[in-house]
Amino acid sequence: MPENSSAYSGGPVRVRFAPSPTGDLHIGGVRTALFDYLLARNTGGQFILRLEDTDRNRLVEGSIDKIYESLRWVGLEWDEGPDIGGPHGSYVQSERVESGIYADAANRLIKKGLAYECDCTPERLERVRERQRATKQAPGYDGHCRTRDPQELADSRAAGNPIVVRLMVPRGRTANFSDEVRGNVSIKYQDISDFVIQKSDGFPTYHLAHIVDDDDMKITHVLRGEEWLPSVPRHLLIYEGLEIPRPVYAHLPVILAEDRTKLSKRHGAASALDFRDAGYLSGAIFNFLALLGWSPGNDLEVMSREETIAKFSLDRVKEAPALFDRSKLEWMNGTYIRQITVDELVDLAIPFLESGLPAHAPRPIEAARVRPLIAMTQERMKTLAEAPEAIDLFFEDAINPTPEELIQKKMDAASTASALETSLNIIRDFEPFEPEPLEVRFRALAVELDVKIGALFGSIRVATTARKVAPPLFDTMVALGRDRTIERIENAINSLESAAG
Repeated sequence: MPENSSAYSGGPVRVRFAPSPTGDLHIGGVRTALFDYLLARNTGGQFILRLEDTDRNRLVEGSIDKIYESLRWVGLEWDEGPDIGGPHGSYVQSERVESGIYADAANRLIKKGLAYECDCTPERLERVRERQRATKQAPGYDGHCRTRDPQELADSRAAGNPIVVRLMVPRGRTANFSDEVRGNVSIKYQDISDFVIQKSDGFPTYHLAHIVDDDDMKITHVLRGEEWLPSVPRHLLIYEGLEIPRPVYAHLPVILAEDRTKLSKRHGAASALDFRDAGYLSGAIFNFLALLGWSPGNDLEVMSREETIAKFSLDRVKEAPALFDRSKLEWMNGTYIRQITVDELVDLAIPFLESGLPAHAPRPIEAARVRPLIAMTQERMKTLAEAPEAIDLFFEDAINPTPEELIQKKMDAASTASALETSLNIIRDFEPFEPEPLEVRFRALAVELDVKIGALFGSIRVATTARKVAPPLFDTMVALGRDRTIERIENAINSLESAAG
């Protein structure tokens, strides 16, 4: 059994998602928050949101609001957090600094002889790095201030020099610990140099701050990306030095793009809100992200939130990298689009229609006007962003398909024009002008004309929509209306006759 085991003994868990407000919330971070949320809800525990903003140089204005917006859009409501409070506030690290909680922890480590003050300047540290590079040594702090005379450091502080606190890293030891995803892990300390736990401005570094906060907030499980795995030995030293129990660790698998490199902004949408703005449904993102590194143990893929919560457990989180398969996400999103009602889809699609339909389409977009159009395209839609292109043909005053587009396989200009002329005669007087009766009549017409049904329907489709792929043909004709359908077919016939000569 690893020497640094968790004190957790079962029951409801307390987990936290602790992003830094340094930019948009990356989809990988949302996956971590989702796993936190699922574990908390599965065990009847609590999901806490905490903001780690002690790196003041990297803060980005507006990031906090985007974090809230991203998590809530995906459906991850927290039980305690900066905006709703809780028994362990404040949930913003910078607001906790004034309480002295971090400085106290650093001082306790100093008094135990486990940490020390350091006044090395950036210039000296760079010279150390240059020597290490020249001698092909591993980069890291050389321990210069480990044995400094306390009076020298006091004089340095009095002179206004910046002072940091470093933790002593023992030599010749190995960190042994258990991880819910990786199993038993061993990492040697020999390549880890003494590291900063408190900066010269009095703010703690991540290494110290998150441990103090997790202990204060009674966190039982820490879920985070596998890139943090090499930092665990540092954290174990702090837990040990402060004599506090560590939580259960679960280092989640990295997310790879389709080119098998780590998913990043260069692969397109990088944040949850990017996916929202690209027309994905929150339920589909919730479902898809849950499967990035976790499996319910069967071939089930499309699951409700309730099903996902009920099935989730850490023992089914995989160590292998998770592939972000965008085609699978589109398929899943299309599935979710087909599962919602037409009225729900219209409400979700209207913002995309407002910005995506031709400028001459009447504004504001009226739900009643587009409802029948959305209804006929719902089965084929993969994202909400496809809605404008799917129905913009109904807002065009005129379309101009070419003769080459109108003429189908094994037909020519003359036979196509003749078939469209016969179709036009039927459309002018046909009653009822409804999809099913129209389809029955035109299937019979194909037999009468001795042409393939696909060829006849293809020519009519291009004539009425200027597209080879469009919503169901006869629904389209009814949505266009008899007069516009006639006008478009007449225009197609004229185009064919002009081409013929």
